[in-house]
Amino acid sequence: MLEIKNLVKKYGMVTAVNNFNLVVKKGSIYGFVGPNGAGKTTTMKIMAGLLPATSGTIRIDGFDVTEQSKLLKQKIGYMPDFFGVYDDLKVMEYMDFYAGTYYIPYKERPALINSLLEIVDLAHKKDAYVDSLSRGMKQRLCLSRSLVHDPDLLILDEPASGLDPRARVEMKEILKQLQTMGKTIIISSHILPELAEICTEIGIIDHGKLAAEGTVQEIMRRLEKNRILQMKPLKHMDKLCQVLQEQPNIVDIMESTDYVEFAFNGTDEEASRLLANIISAEIPILSFKEKEGNLEEIFMRVTGGDEK
Repeated sequence: MLEIKNLVKKYGMVTAVNNFNLVVKKGSIYGFVGPNGAGKTTTMKIMAGLLPATSGTIRIDGFDVTEQSKLLKQKIGYMPDFFGVYDDLKVMEYMDFYAGTYYIPYKERPALINSLLEIVDLAHKKDAYVDSLSRGMKQRLCLSRSLVHDPDLLILDEPASGLDPRARVEMKEILKQLQTMGKTIIISSHILPELAEICTEIGIIDHGKLAAEGTVQEIMRRLEKNRILQMKPLKHMDKLCQVLQEQPNIVDIMESTDYVEFAFNGTDEEASRLLANIISAEIPILSFKEKEGNLEEIFMRVTGGDEK
């Protein structure tokens, strides 16, 4: 769906985006993470055709952003981190205005707008003035605005910024629904745990470059020499620790109240054999899993501790 090659954006002597490369598959929710000034918003604006690149190429669904910008505007829905709303318009009027900018036939607009407001749970507010909406509702309204021309790719810059926890949950559910509808979504956010939960992949941007990408677990594995595994026995904790000490590929063992955590440098097949050995030692195991990675920890390590 999206392919970026050797993207560079310079402002005079300052390089905001530095030889940036990225591939995002169709149907993905791809999250951008990075410190302030890392180049996230600049990259997203170039994707959306709002800023020219100094050099490099961006292709969306095979089309070049620079050479076929008019065609691509039909394929892209862009929601900036700071957006304008017309407070003296009603929600229905606001949506009708944007439908008109994409030349949606007048007779088709009411049904289209009603369906979009249903998606973002604002159908009950269609006759309310935009000025009367909460911040979360305004965010959802702007998201529905970006969907009016049925784009394939959504570029959302900090869509959950400033929202309360309930509004963030609502936004997250809407994005999951849009993914099931076949939309590819690129999203930046400073709410790292929620970004890790919703995104199929994460890209950490630092100093205009893609410093790391993949799932949280994949990035964590590349940063760590060993995987951290957890095993919870039904009983025989002491025996479990003793058997683990005799097994290969185990570096450190840490015993907790009801589980054992250890560093493991083997493959998935070797982890499977490890579990089989424990079971053959007649130790009943309730759970065996890899410790989940922490996106905040990954972010701090990759970016050298820069503040978001």
